[in-house]
Amino acid sequence: MDQPDDGASFNPASKLDGVSQRQTEQIESQSRPNAALIHETIRAEGEQELERRWWAILLSGLAAGLSMGLSLIVQGEFHALISDEATRRLVDPLGYTVGFLVVVLGRQQLFTENTLTPILPLLHNRNLGTLGSVLKLWALVLVSNITGTWAVGSVLAHTSIFEPRIVDGFVDLSRHTVEGTFTTTLVRGIFAGWLIALMAWLLPATKGSRAHIVVVMTYVVALGQFAHIVAGSVECAFLVQSGRASLAQYALDFFLPTLLGNILGGTTLVALLNYGQVAAEIEDHRQ
Repeated sequence: MDQPDDGASFNPASKLDGVSQRQTEQIESQSRPNAALIHETIRAEGEQELERRWWAILLSGLAAGLSMGLSLIVQGEFHALISDEATRRLVDPLGYTVGFLVVVLGRQQLFTENTLTPILPLLHNRNLGTLGSVLKLWALVLVSNITGTWAVGSVLAHTSIFEPRIVDGFVDLSRHTVEGTFTTTLVRGIFAGWLIALMAWLLPATKGSRAHIVVVMTYVVALGQFAHIVAGSVECAFLVQSGRASLAQYALDFFLPTLLGNILGGTTLVALLNYGQVAAEIEDHRQ
């Protein structure tokens, strides 16, 4: 099989004789992009993110943190309105997907997506300058994401815009963020980081099905009660500001193990592994 040129996907029509130009175009439109093309698409996006102005990143990250509050709000509504426990267990996670849909389709900066997107330029360039740019991007996005989540948590904890039964739903849904041991939360964070970074890897290949991919992958995160640093921060910040958890619990039981887990899951299970499968092909193209 011929290797694709310039990272392009393999063209099955090139192996067929007697095919009209129109048929060739139809075949090409149905061809799936190969791993190298997906890698290069995400790497190009990562290069653009690393070149963005700091204030644009902060504003985008803040918007993402605020948007993620919708995940808890919609979940809380479902939780309060559904009495059957089995049905509630299956339907609640659909609410969790709402915040991610807004963030991803709105092109807002989410920390866990950045465990993949800027890492590919780093693996490609492998220099201190790129490493510094990645760490700066991570810091800006994480700080702005967390600021947004605390703002939403404050509104949920200190206002009466939601009925008491819905607030009780917020409490029930949020308790898991501080109930696990450090190791348990770390492993849950690895799963969440893996799934969200994998979602970011899949998006370039899905064309018109981006929303479906976002819903499926984030539904699994919620169903498994995996620990996501941004979505979980809305929940845990709400507990802290409503007096149901301490700041130490936020920092030690939730934030630290979840952050480490998300970074490990995204960078190792997605960025490094998927880079590894195309590294030889990319190196051949360089030569």
